[in-house]
This record gives sequence, C-alpha cells and structure tokens, in this order.
Amino acid sequence: MIFWILAAGLIGLALLFIILPLSRQDAPLDSPEPDALNLEVFRQRLQELDADLNAGFLDQDQYAAARRDLERDLLHDLDGNAAATPDSTPSSAVSRWLLAVALAIGVPALTVFMYLELGDQGIIPRLETAASQPASAENQEAASMEMLVQRLEERLQADPANVEGWLMLGRTYLATDQMEKGLQAIEKAYALAPQRVDVMLSYAQALSAASPTKSLAGRPTELIRAALAQEPDNQVARWLGGMIDYQGGRIDTAIVTWQKILDEMDPASDEAKNLGQMIADARREAGLSSAAATTEPAATESPAPKAASDQTGAIAAPAGASVAVEVSLDPGIAAQAGPDDSLFIFARAASGSAMPLAAKRLQVKDLPQTVTLDDSMAMMPNRRLSDVTEVVIGARVSKTGDAMAQTGDLEGETGTIRLGTDSTVAVTINRVRP
Repeated sequence: MIFWILAAGLIGLALLFIILPLSRQDAPLDSPEPDALNLEVFRQRLQELDADLNAGFLDQDQYAAARRDLERDLLHDLDGNAAATPDSTPSSAVSRWLLAVALAIGVPALTVFMYLELGDQGIIPRLETAASQPASAENQEAASMEMLVQRLEERLQADPANVEGWLMLGRTYLATDQMEKGLQAIEKAYALAPQRVDVMLSYAQALSAASPTKSLAGRPTELIRAALAQEPDNQVARWLGGMIDYQGGRIDTAIVTWQKILDEMDPASDEAKNLGQMIADARREAGLSSAAATTEPAATESPAPKAASDQTGAIAAPAGASVAVEVSLDPGIAAQAGPDDSLFIFARAASGSAMPLAAKRLQVKDLPQTVTLDDSMAMMPNRRLSDVTEVVIGARVSKTGDAMAQTGDLEGETGTIRLGTDSTVAVTINRVRP
C-alpha cells in the first residue's frame, strides 16, 4: 500500500508540471508592445534619412529608395507581430483544457501499463514482507557469507587455476564450520602451489580442522616442518610448531617457542595479548603437572593420578563449567593396552569445531578413573567449556603418547551431553581406531 501511495504522489507531481502551464492565461508584458517599438524605430530612421538629405549626403533618388526600403521593413514587421500574437479566444482556452484532461488521464494510465508489462511485480509483496519482518544481524551476515561463497565459486569455475581464490574459498568454508568443503578447496590450492609456504600452512590447518580430534599429527606435522625448513622465521609456522609440541605433551618446549614469537610482537596488539594468555595457561598447566609429580597436592589441586587408582573420588573443579567423567576400559580390548600407555580424556563441543575444550592426560594403569574436566584444562584460552552448553566426552589410549589420534589407538565417546547437570558421565574405551 505504501508503494502505491508513493507512486500516486510522484505521478501527481509530474502532472502539475504539465497541466499548470496549459491552464494559465497569457500574462500581459510590462514592456512596450512590439508594434509601438517598430514605429518608434521607423521614425528615428526616417529622421536620420531627412538629416542626410538636408546635409547633402543623399540625393533625391537615393533618399526615395531608402525611404521605400524603410517603409517596406516596417510593413513586414507589423504583419509578423500580428501573426505571432497568442490566440486568446475561448476556443483556444477550451483546447488547452482538453489537452490537460487528456494528459491527466493518459499519463497515470500509461505509467501503470508500463509497470505491469515491464516492471518487477513481485517486488511489492517482497518489500511488504521485508518491512513486516525486520532482518537480524546474523541473517544479514549469513546472507553476505553465502553471497561471498557463491561469487568465489563462480569465479573459480571461470579461473580454476586461481590459487588465491581456492585459499579464500577454503578459509571461508572453515570459518563457517564447513570443514570438509574447506579442506577440499585448500587441497586444490595445494595441488596448484605445493611449494608455497602459506599454502602448506593453510593445508596443514585445514587437515587438522577437518579431523575429529583437531590433531596436527601426521600429514599436518610434515607440512609444518617443510614450511619451517623454507622459512625458519615464519611466525605462523613457528606457532604451529609450538602447537605440535603442546599437543604431544612437550609443553615446556611449546612455551619456549611461543615466548620467542611473543617477544617479536607489538605488546599492545590483540595477537600478542592472546598469545600471552596462551603461554600463561600453558605455564600453569606445566606447573601443576610438575607439582603433582613431586609434592603432595594442595587442597585446591588435583590428586596425583596414581593415588586416584587407589580411590575413585572425583577431582575437584574450580568455579565455572565442569563435567565429571568416569572412564573405563572394555575388557575385550584391554590386552591391547599397556599400563604405561598414555590416556587422554577430553570434552569437545557437540557441534562446530572438534578442537577439545578441555583435556586431561593420565595413563592406562590409572583406570578405572573419575576425573572432572573444567575451564582450567582448556587447550586454548579463547575456547573453554563455559563457552558451550552441550559437549561430547571422549577417551583415547595412545601407544605413541601423541595427543593426536592415530590408527590403532583405543577410543570411546559418549553422545551429546548437556553441561550443568550433577551426574557423572560414563565413557567406555571399547573400539580400535581404524
């Protein structure tokens, strides 16, 4: 309805510019009439001719010829003014009003006809629907992201050898949690430019993001090492190298690597602040592990894993999100695990990224065991249990001691668990990773 009101207003405004001039009577001019001006000019010229004749500049024949020309010009001017005089008779006024009425009817009719024939008739209901349903910022962002992906895909269809395009498409997919599509796009970039360091690192990160445990072990590690061999000072490659050490339990080595990177960064930058928090969390984790191995635990610390094998009490958790987990090993596959094999217990978000939000490292000889996962066990400072409401709990036995899942590991997982309940979650390690 608003559209039609606005359209009618605009048409009416256009008609005013057409009809008003037609409906006005001719206004009298304040300047002298054209005939009077011509007569005055004729008298002046005639006086000049008379003066020239009296002064002897013209003879009688020349004077007579010039006067005839002057009289002929005057007659011509007077006839022309008569023909140009506007017609102010009643019939001309009627004609003007008839034309105005015709335009008043014809212009709107022609406008509507052309709109119905050539315009987008569906835009009116779409605009009305959009006005009645305000779009949220998230919907607008999602629509923008979908449009970006569509344009990138169209561009790459026309230019499939565009490495930068494949990288951008892959990173966009990863940012929207479409891990498999992101990996496929970056794989194409790697196939085109396998020696480029930035492509190697993007491929390593995509492989990790697409894996269930977000591990950098295996192929990602190979790519990161190759990138470091080409560019030893590359900060991204060095940071990922530190993450390999961290995930492998070599936390002290990871801290040293990250600290060197931090020393090179602008202390006021967000990147430096995030890395500093990561280092602080890693130091706290390393310090707690060392204290547990050499001294009696404090009242707020977790008891040593060996002591936990003699008593099945839950480990105390700090304030914030936490989940109690009871882990056991299926007797049917227990013979495949050694007592000193590493045991990783972790919680990850039920949807989105598979990077663990919290993790605890024990040994098989500590089973059965009940532990509490909480924010103090976060692998990344900006990804914690308290950031989500639903998680999946898993446990895995690693022969190599690597935090990244490998073929032959023993593992088990729960379904989706909602945080905030007081019940203990049971996880049974009951299958071999293919």
